[in-house]
Amino acid sequence: MGPLSGRRVLVTGGTGFLGRAVCAEVRKRRPGALIAPRKAQYDLTEQAAVRQMLDEHKPDLIIHLAAVVGGIGANRENPGLYFYQNAVMGIMLMEEARKRGVQKMVTIGTICAYPKFTPVPFKEDDLWNGYPEETNAPYGIAKKAQLVQAQAYRQQYGFNAVALLPVNLYGPGDNFDPRSSHVIPALIKKVVDAREAGLGHIDVWGTGAASREFLFVRDAAEGIVLAAEHYDHPDPVNLGNGREITIRALTELICELCHFDGELRWDATKPDGQPRRCLDATRARERFGWSARTEFRAGLRETIVWYEQLRATQTPPPAAPLNLASPGTEPLAALASAPPR
Repeated sequence: MGPLSGRRVLVTGGTGFLGRAVCAEVRKRRPGALIAPRKAQYDLTEQAAVRQMLDEHKPDLIIHLAAVVGGIGANRENPGLYFYQNAVMGIMLMEEARKRGVQKMVTIGTICAYPKFTPVPFKEDDLWNGYPEETNAPYGIAKKAQLVQAQAYRQQYGFNAVALLPVNLYGPGDNFDPRSSHVIPALIKKVVDAREAGLGHIDVWGTGAASREFLFVRDAAEGIVLAAEHYDHPDPVNLGNGREITIRALTELICELCHFDGELRWDATKPDGQPRRCLDATRARERFGWSARTEFRAGLRETIVWYEQLRATQTPPPAAPLNLASPGTEPLAALASAPPR
């Protein structure tokens, strides 16, 4: 499928964190129509709603971002919900799309699909070499099933479905609700809360030894849209920048950028999750010319400034627990514990 100009593009989860950035990137291509429905309009876990959405909007291209996502606590409390809703949304949407002759579907997976002890950097060929990290395996396997479906549908029906695997996302507009946020917004909120309250320490889950890679949300959106325009093959593709940082170093950097010099108290009774996560993004560069561009420190600073401006105008920040939001942020075991009240 060529450029998006004149095409009818439907983005599920288009009002979520990643979805807003993807929609902004799609608009630059001047599509014939951009449809980003809310859950209140169409519940994608219901087959009738999926059929209604496709029949009413008749998309040429679907970018499937909608997912039930959350941090480590939310994943541990809702493994069945996370598995069922994520699996059923992707499965039904792809089935109904291919029946209606949708030209292409881009489905967004998760780094949680990789085996727990995948060698770093993660290569796409490693996906089937073991079981995912246990705390978020149901979510990871549900998203992994969409890759299998995409490949099976291409083989049997000639349906053009592609699967992308973004690393942990961050950036302005992220979810800062401590009940469901991921590690970067959770830590930013915790540190800013402690600074504003004049506290001398913060408590953080785990040992800080685990490493993670983070991708700025606008970079991820650009990669997704480039794949929608130029990638038409069955192989899954990582979206990442190939640079990892330990949770301890990340926490210290956030403290520095937030001007907080209090003590970090690590709770080693809480899980670290997968020991290391970092992607090999060679395939994305070679197949459709995408590379991440945002320097991590600059991206963090922009995220912190956005959050502090939000705090100044709205308290508390908008919550997004267990919503059908954009994925691409993985449920991290290093999530900070609940912030001080």
